[in-house]
Amino acid sequence: MRYFIVDDDPGVRSMLMDIIEDEGLGEIAGEAEDGAHIHAELLELQKVDVLLIDLLMPHRDGIQTIRALEGRFEGKIVMISQIESKSMIGEAYSLGIEYYITKPINRLEILSVLRLVDERLRMQQSIQDIQRTLQGLTGLPSAGRHAASVPSKTIATAGHFLLSEMGMIGEAGSKDLLDMLKYLEQIETEDQTLSPYMFPSLKDIFQNIAVRKLGTDASATEITKEVKASEQRVRRAIFQTLSHVVSLGLTDYTHPKFENYASKFFDFTEIRKKMLELQNNVEPSLSQTRINTKKFVQVLYMEAKRLLH
Repeated sequence: MRYFIVDDDPGVRSMLMDIIEDEGLGEIAGEAEDGAHIHAELLELQKVDVLLIDLLMPHRDGIQTIRALEGRFEGKIVMISQIESKSMIGEAYSLGIEYYITKPINRLEILSVLRLVDERLRMQQSIQDIQRTLQGLTGLPSAGRHAASVPSKTIATAGHFLLSEMGMIGEAGSKDLLDMLKYLEQIETEDQTLSPYMFPSLKDIFQNIAVRKLGTDASATEITKEVKASEQRVRRAIFQTLSHVVSLGLTDYTHPKFENYASKFFDFTEIRKKMLELQNNVEPSLSQTRINTKKFVQVLYMEAKRLLH
């Protein structure tokens, strides 16, 4: 991340720069002693992600500066001040600041806030990547009079992105999961009753995608064999995904993929168990891991649908 610091106290600017650089939080794009020196074009030119700004400054204060930037600066704003007036703090938040930190500066508080801001920026970037990826996979232009003639985004492209995000797309079971999404979308389109409470049984889902894959002429024995093989592929894929997502969390609890996917797709007890296994270098075992396949498929389908809207 790139930071720009605005504060009339050079000591505060120096302290903030030291914290950012010492902790490897990013780069200092620039600094200024007053809001009068700040404008949107400068921040854009310097590719600023986070603006750290004091509230009280001699010529143009933080509130006035933020008003001048409104709608023209896409980064995050963190305000730092000795002022603890609830009305002024409320006004700052109403203008779109991310956090308000009171002086004197506390190193731990600064670190905590800037890491949270970094997390939000990464999540925002992830959402933008999703949109670009879906457009790229379908060839869908962002605008233009010919857009209507181009195929729309599909449940499969959304699912493909999610599986890629979780490090799963290379697993054999990922193809089965994408087939499941297409089947679920079809039955929802047909009867409009699909919900977490009326979700098809896993047996029905596996049975139907097996018939689709082998054709209606396939024997009962062939279909049963394919259902079992598909179940095993999906379980192995989910197991590997659990290990991958948990490993991200062990490295960094605030990793956006861990925070966004772990609790949604997996049971907390299994996340905790997997963390302990990885911490203690225990050889992972699929047979000893409770894989909630139905929950995973349900969440995958709902999340893929959400990306399409």
